[in-house]
Amino acid sequence: MQFKIFGREPAAILYGLQSLLAVLVAFGVITGSAADYLMTVAGGVMALIVALTTRPVVVAAITGAASTILTGIVSFGLPGLSFTTAQQGVIIAALAAVLGLMLRQNQEPKETALTNA
Repeated sequence: MQFKIFGREPAAILYGLQSLLAVLVAFGVITGSAADYLMTVAGGVMALIVALTTRPVVVAAITGAASTILTGIVSFGLPGLSFTTAQQGVIIAALAAVLGLMLRQNQEPKETALTNA
């Protein structure tokens, strides 16, 4: 079963948003920078949604999505949020550690077949 949002795959929703933003930029409704910001954060949010609904949970996918969202927010400037690159790295590392500790109890190594050569 494929994951869908509003009956559509996440990639299709992002393509639709990208097209809509291109039209809005072309008609001067929003700036190119605003469209970049929206696509970066939307891509991160979609990745986070997919990562959270995937089983078994993949910690790297969640931290990657969170990193994309955080980078988008900081790079394009959200009032009240100004993190240095080092601070962003520490936030992502802490998130990975917390998620790893929380989810470790639910993970087990994949069985591998041992063959004699």
